[in-house]
Amino acid sequence: MLCKGQVVLYGANGVCTVDDVTEKRVGKTKMEYYVLHPVCNQTATLFVPIANRALVSKIRGIVTKEEAAHILNELPECFDWIESKPERTETFREIISSGDCMALVALVRTIRAHEQRQLAEGKRLHLSDERFLKEAQKMVCEEFSLALDIDHDEVISRIVQ
Repeated sequence: MLCKGQVVLYGANGVCTVDDVTEKRVGKTKMEYYVLHPVCNQTATLFVPIANRALVSKIRGIVTKEEAAHILNELPECFDWIESKPERTETFREIISSGDCMALVALVRTIRAHEQRQLAEGKRLHLSDERFLKEAQKMVCEEFSLALDIDHDEVISRIVQ
């Protein structure tokens, strides 16, 4: 059970603060919810039904300082670029929704490497790949900058070094 004030990562929503555990009535049914506020968007409020195991499974504690430092020191390898756009989109979407730090760092590195190859050929990154890159970077930067007490730019420079 999450506690009020706890800082967690909630899937693609990124780092959130647990503001409350509350009960709301939906129709004739009362349900308990976690009330989350994304750190990067204090105007947003997320209600996660505690009984919905699929949604609750996307909530996890943020990495520790040691875990974040280990990941940045032992950077995961890039994976092979997936040429099929539908397959690539599905793979990237799964990585983003998993919230797995190592996979997200590998995704950022892979897309950045592909972007460099595209630029060398005078081409640009596909718009959907650019969106996935921004989303993955946002998630990693929020979590790692909080864990390591460094700014987002330093996190990115350490990932792509």
